[in-house]
Amino acid sequence: MRCFFSLIFVAFFSLTLKAQEMQTIDRIVAVVGQNIILQSDIEAQYLQYRLQGGIKGSASTIRCEILEDLMFQKLMLNQAEMDSITVTDEQINSEVDRMISYFISQLGSQENLEKYYNKTMPEIREELFRVRKEQNLVEQVQQNILANVEITPSEVKRYYQNMSKDSIPMVNSKYEIAHLVKKPPITLDQKLEVKDRLYKMRKRILDGERFSTLALLYSEDPGSAKKGGELGFHGKGEFAPEFEAAAFNLRDGEISEVVETEYGFHIIQMIERKGDYVNVRHILLTVKVDLETLQTAYDELDSIAQLIHSDSLTFDEAVRRFSDEKDRINGGILVNPMTGGTLFDASELDQQISVTVNKMKVGEISAPVPMKTSDNKDACRLICLKKKTEPHKANLKDDYTLIRDLAIQKKREIMIDKWIENKSGKAYIKICDDFKDCDFNFNWNIVE
Repeated sequence: MRCFFSLIFVAFFSLTLKAQEMQTIDRIVAVVGQNIILQSDIEAQYLQYRLQGGIKGSASTIRCEILEDLMFQKLMLNQAEMDSITVTDEQINSEVDRMISYFISQLGSQENLEKYYNKTMPEIREELFRVRKEQNLVEQVQQNILANVEITPSEVKRYYQNMSKDSIPMVNSKYEIAHLVKKPPITLDQKLEVKDRLYKMRKRILDGERFSTLALLYSEDPGSAKKGGELGFHGKGEFAPEFEAAAFNLRDGEISEVVETEYGFHIIQMIERKGDYVNVRHILLTVKVDLETLQTAYDELDSIAQLIHSDSLTFDEAVRRFSDEKDRINGGILVNPMTGGTLFDASELDQQISVTVNKMKVGEISAPVPMKTSDNKDACRLICLKKKTEPHKANLKDDYTLIRDLAIQKKREIMIDKWIENKSGKAYIKICDDFKDCDFNFNWNIVE
């Protein structure tokens, strides 16, 4: 099933569009039951995709696709009303709070948000509330439509057998990779030195210097440093536990003691608190590994690699005995966060890994290579290329999951098509003459 455009992007992007670019008089281009679709809704979506470089096909074709998406959404809103599907204001307000926090974090402040969209915060909140409520209702209806869609192995096989040769997708090379990680130890003296630097900064702020200025100059959090350390509004569960505990206990303007997290050491200043959300600044300093300690880790990896090459132990055994990473329990096999599996497309690999494995044969072990850990610390590792598949046409033996996903997507598409045909026959649907030549994907019962 073709992915339907996100309602939230339509609505939020239209805030910009209507404020900055749409000077023409709006008009109704379609009616679906009790719901209308405006030209501005279509143009907002179209402009977003144009600016993102996501346009494929003619302008008229893209606008037709957008219209069909919106018609589908409005039809589902009608269904939500008939099925008495509801969402609580509390639930929607919570989601809107998180969205606004994100937008503020991107633009730097509430004032910048209001200026950018030429709307007051209550107006922005009202618009986002309406749109997020509609989106939530649409999601629930769509879930109900597709709730019972399942597929059997025989259906997958039949789907594959009925595919034309041209429609069978090409599968790029896939890599299965394991690693053995050594993390240079951090000494107590190194930690104390960083903490001392932060305490001196804290004193400078208490003596009158601006927190934001010191954050801009010294913080090692690149995302927030350029904003004077400001993180924007966040709720509980969104920070590291130690950071959260300190942040939520601060009063307006108060500065925390030095706080240690997995990312390093912080001092935190409360800017503003709204209910269960806080907006804080922070200065982050990390403990740097000295070159001598890092070289020791490299030398240790070299020794481990020699043991493997001499068949004194296998790579898997070496990982379980010597790796400093949590994934040592599964032999250091990397997990693809996009799929949850162990195979990676070349484009999904870390750049350092990609460069390394391109020169390797299956079963080969790399020389020690540098890496950054999940908490952005310097480390090094050995890489083992466990498996590599060659580019090929998808087949049931090697690519069953891919074909199964295509088959169930097709099955859902058919179900949606039947649902639209059934429901649109019971709802009043009319479009303006400008869009009557659209080649829609689904069978709509449109009033002439």
